Amino acid sequence: MTSTTRGVERRTIDVVPASERHGTPRSQFTLWFGANLQITAIVDGALAVVFGADALWAIVGLLLGNVLGGAVMALHSAQGPKLGLPQMISSRAQFGVYGAVIPLVLVVVMYLGFAATGSVLAGQALSEGLHLGAPKLGIVLFGVLTAVVATLGYRYIHLMGKISTVVGIVGFTYLAIKIVADYDVTSFFGTKGFDIVTFLLAISLGAGWQLTFGPYVADYSRYLPADTPATTTFRATFLGSVLGSQWSMTLGAIIASIPVTAGDPGFLGNQVGFMGDLAGGGFVALVIYLVIVCGKLAVNCLNAYGGLMTILTTTSAFTRTSKVSQTTRALLIAAFLATSVGIALFASADFLDNFKNFVLVLLMVFTPWSAINLVDYYLVSRERVDVPALYDPDGRYGRWNATALVSYAVGVVAQVPFLAQKLYTGPMTDALGGADVSWIVGLVVTAAVYYVWARRTANPPAETIPMPESVSARAAV
Repeated sequence: MTSTTRGVERRTIDVVPASERHGTPRSQFTLWFGANLQITAIVDGALAVVFGADALWAIVGLLLGNVLGGAVMALHSAQGPKLGLPQMISSRAQFGVYGAVIPLVLVVVMYLGFAATGSVLAGQALSEGLHLGAPKLGIVLFGVLTAVVATLGYRYIHLMGKISTVVGIVGFTYLAIKIVADYDVTSFFGTKGFDIVTFLLAISLGAGWQLTFGPYVADYSRYLPADTPATTTFRATFLGSVLGSQWSMTLGAIIASIPVTAGDPGFLGNQVGFMGDLAGGGFVALVIYLVIVCGKLAVNCLNAYGGLMTILTTTSAFTRTSKVSQTTRALLIAAFLATSVGIALFASADFLDNFKNFVLVLLMVFTPWSAINLVDYYLVSRERVDVPALYDPDGRYGRWNATALVSYAVGVVAQVPFLAQKLYTGPMTDALGGADVSWIVGLVVTAAVYYVWARRTANPPAETIPMPESVSARAAV
């Protein structure tokens, strides 16, 4: 039995057997490149300038953050072909079957947040392009489009990545040429000089953007053949995500530097409308709105599909099942997207400031999770996983793993003195002149605590124990 019927994917959190593996790592490049050529990434890059960085140093800082965070994210992706599992199922090997639910709850919040904030911008683009009037109609329509593609599943999400790659390259290249033709871009650079606080903020924005892909990146590499070299998967994912996001963020840093006249809200006040005006208005603006919708649809499908996997991973810990009906699968996706659309419809107008704080808060809670997952997989267990035990609370990994859970809590708490948030600024942040280095502290502290402790307590198998093929086959029925 194949994993699709009439084009609709049937597998969810169960293991993808060898007979259903397909594709090449090239698909990872187009998926992540296309998913990052989008307006929210432009907003993320603009934030570095909006909050005080010089455009040149913002771009350098964003690049450094994207490279550092992208390397961590791509290491997660390399686990997909090896295990054939969604990302968060594999974290049961560190946290325990029940214990993995704790970071899972935070993952669901992340997906909802990104889906909602992205829906606001995509809804505006649809409303502008189709002359729907109120942006709320565009938000609802965008939610429906996302539901269709996410329900169809893996193959169609990758197809959406390919479409977004082509459309995004054309649209973003045009915008770059238009900006250079209409403005003296060189005058945007070197106007403020180097400032360590805003430079570190730019690094955090880039790293945070990449790290938040970590909890679902392997969801989209798990169908690759098991003999796909890890280095090849890593390279394709890393280059696609870093190049796509850096292109978008560089464009954002430059757009945020464009001077505006008095009374003009500029990019801050109307991100989508500003992009259309920047393109030249008229038919060309309509094309740019289409580019925005394609990019947001590509990444929003990742959020909805990842949300499905996360919800099922959470519930299956207690129901001890790895399969659901296609009807249940579709209903869960619909419920997730209905919630995100509801949030989008009532989102605060103060979008940029809220989004900045949203990204940085997520960085605080996901950095320790990434550290534990990667340290365990590559350094402690050395890529050896007892796959059947991931679905059994009474198996090798147990219900709760105190080593991972305590290390995770230590990693989160260790960041608090270094936070630079809207609602709270840590004492060490003041000593550093306002620079937020909390994510670096969380990564290093968590990795060190977990590695030393897990080396004494972990019980990995002598070699990877696969799920019996007969079990995987039944899960697709």
